Amino acid sequence: MLATSTSDSDSERSAIRPSLRAGCADAIECLNLALAASTAALPVGPAIRKAITCVEAMLGNAESLESRFRSLLDAVPDAVTVHDRQGRIINANRTAAEAYGYDLQQLKQLTVFDLNPSLQADRMEEVWRTFRPGQTVIVTTQNQHADGHAFPVEVHSNMFVDGDTSLIVAVARDISLRRQTEAAIQASELRYRQLFDAIDQGIIVQDAQGRVLSANAAAERMLGLSESRLVRSDFEPKAWRFARGNGQPMAHSDLPPFCALRTGQVVDSTLVGAYSPIKHAYSWFSMTAMPQFHAGDLRPFQVITLFSDVTLLKRQSLLFDEVQQLAAIGGWEYDFARDRLYWSNELYRLHAVDPATAISLDRSLGFLSVGDGHRLRTALDQACAAGTPFDLEVAMHNAVGQRYWLRIVGHAQSPLGNTSAIIGVMQDITARKQFEENLKRRALTDPLTGLCNREALVRQLGLAIDAANADQGPALLHVDLDRFKVINDLLGHAAGDALLIAAAQRLCAVVADAALVSRFEGDEFMVLLTDAADAQQSSTLAAAITQAFSAPFAHDGEEFGLTASIGIARYPEDGASVQQLVHHADAAMIDAKRRGRNNWQQFTPLLAQQLTDRLLIETQLRRALDNHEFTLHFQPQVELTSGRVLSAEALLRWHNRILGPMMPDLFIGHAENTGDIVRIGAWVIHESCRHLRQWRDQGLSQLRIAVNVSYRQFLGGELPATVAAALQAFDLPGDALELEMTERVLIEDVPDTLEVFNTLRAIGVSLVIDDFGEGYSALNYLRRLPFSGIKISHNFMHGIPTVRTDTAICEAIIRIAQSLGLSVIAEGVETELQRNFLLRQGTTFGQGFLFARALPAEDFFAFALERQSWRP
Repeated sequence: MLATSTSDSDSERSAIRPSLRAGCADAIECLNLALAASTAALPVGPAIRKAITCVEAMLGNAESLESRFRSLLDAVPDAVTVHDRQGRIINANRTAAEAYGYDLQQLKQLTVFDLNPSLQADRMEEVWRTFRPGQTVIVTTQNQHADGHAFPVEVHSNMFVDGDTSLIVAVARDISLRRQTEAAIQASELRYRQLFDAIDQGIIVQDAQGRVLSANAAAERMLGLSESRLVRSDFEPKAWRFARGNGQPMAHSDLPPFCALRTGQVVDSTLVGAYSPIKHAYSWFSMTAMPQFHAGDLRPFQVITLFSDVTLLKRQSLLFDEVQQLAAIGGWEYDFARDRLYWSNELYRLHAVDPATAISLDRSLGFLSVGDGHRLRTALDQACAAGTPFDLEVAMHNAVGQRYWLRIVGHAQSPLGNTSAIIGVMQDITARKQFEENLKRRALTDPLTGLCNREALVRQLGLAIDAANADQGPALLHVDLDRFKVINDLLGHAAGDALLIAAAQRLCAVVADAALVSRFEGDEFMVLLTDAADAQQSSTLAAAITQAFSAPFAHDGEEFGLTASIGIARYPEDGASVQQLVHHADAAMIDAKRRGRNNWQQFTPLLAQQLTDRLLIETQLRRALDNHEFTLHFQPQVELTSGRVLSAEALLRWHNRILGPMMPDLFIGHAENTGDIVRIGAWVIHESCRHLRQWRDQGLSQLRIAVNVSYRQFLGGELPATVAAALQAFDLPGDALELEMTERVLIEDVPDTLEVFNTLRAIGVSLVIDDFGEGYSALNYLRRLPFSGIKISHNFMHGIPTVRTDTAICEAIIRIAQSLGLSVIAEGVETELQRNFLLRQGTTFGQGFLFARALPAEDFFAFALERQSWRP
């Protein structure tokens, strides 16, 4: 009863129970004495007073004990809670109240499940089943604050027995800061490792016994070993062989890290060669080893070695030493501050000077001529002032008078931004200069004929122009052998070379000493009159040459006719430069060939104008497509019976900002010669398909389009791909496109052309011969090649039906086409008489001014839309 009355709570009772038990025993004894005294009729006052005193002492002892318990509990820096079998909190310290956000009384109303809602409902049953008194269980979990946020804790739990009651005391330590610290340490270690591996130098850390502790990625790469392999206890670096910088063997114990461990000193920039049993090759490393000490220790606890792979530098150094010996090359340095020139031993040998002799710049320049010395002095000054490197070739003589050529190369040394020295090399290039001179002499001679070659001719012509008067100078004759290619192909190159030699000899015999004869290229020769007094002199020589070449050439018992076409250009009226005279003489020669060969022609202003026009057109044409200077016009192709527009022929127009409007016949030929027609033709196909797609979408659903293609577009083999790409880009079927070509296509390369034709026909594209009858008109081609139609040339239409021959030709063409199942389109229909003639012949399609001229795209669309249901 007393024990029960001395405590007003479970926690207090459990905390002071041992003291209360002792005090209660004394109180009971006193009360028993009082009761005995009462029975014996003894006075009860002293006994009662003693009992009361004991009870008071007991209560004081309990309060003191409770105070000590509370102080001890609150002194614990972690959250402490005491739980009964149901997990209820029966006591806690102040730290727990603060940690969980409750006051102490509130906290005592909670259970362990309130502190950790994630616990399973049967958690306390498991605890009482598995915990044993005196056994500490440590778990890491998350508890919950009164405001709802969770925080990580490390909980140390222990079961203890209080009288006849078992309780659990839980000490929860907030480990949020520890987690943050661990994360920071991990991040720091990661950054350290990333930096460690990012360093391009190899780094190895070894302990005091030389065992590898860590290695970075660069070390792994250079050594060919992983870090895990290096740190293994069975790794044996003694299997490697090492050498000093001079090639002498190096003991394993003499490696920089072991020297640093042994001496406690930094071993800086030591060159070490290492033979790797992994790579089976020698590598050279520059090593620096730095010992590490704990505070107060005299012996290092580890060593850090940094190293770089200098194998390439070592190899280059060895090779350079070899080069110096074999190539008579030496290094030099000029120190501005000391005005001192430093030479390697090889340069002392070249200059025949004692190596012990100090060399100043002035003495070095004395080995050069005055001009070369000035050049070298200027180069040195520029290198000093602006850091400009230089490379000079100079003629020199050494101390004993030997002359030779020397190449001097130098560049500035500016470590702090100011040039302090010039370094470089000198090389004896005497043999090379002599060889070059021989080559130059040989380079100016044609090896086959022994004549001067093109380079020699150009050089001499330039000298003649430089020496010419304002109104009189050299004349140039361009001599080209007629039909040489045919003879060369027929007889072979050996016979061709023999004929070229004979032609050169005959040419030299005619010219004699009057002019310089050179073989320009192939079967072309140039004759240079260095000072032609008048036009008569050059024309007389040209006539003599053509006359000499009228006689046949004998070869291998046979005679061959080999005439000459000659073009003449004179300074200054036909050209004021080497290029102009050569170009104009060539133009005049081409004109001579055009006039029937075996003659000579003088360059004229008309030829000049033609060349100028050609150059201007070709220059502007090359940029026309990029400058968007082309447009398309469209001429309707109509059904002759109904007048409906069934197709359109795309016609190219060019408007240049310099040349103005240009019709196709003025520029198509140039485009074919230069090859620009391939790009232009691809653009025409693309734009034609684009317009056709637009017109079909606007109501002309059955309209087709015809595009002219050049023979050059067939040669590259890219035409089918170009056509297919355009059709695909605008979602058009193959039969929407018709390609028109002249008969020249048929004679360029029939096998390749047939392959292209078949590919185009497989796409569905129609193939039509344009201007049929004007070219070769080989009917065999119509039979063999997959054409779908022909176009009658407008030149034949002009005379129909009044000119009998034109009419007969047209009738024959139409009958041939009909018999072969080919469609016929009449081009150039201008009158009703022509239209009626064509209808009588069974021709149903035509185009010409009778219907419409070529129209811009917008006008053509309006015209075709209006004619959809038109009847004549």
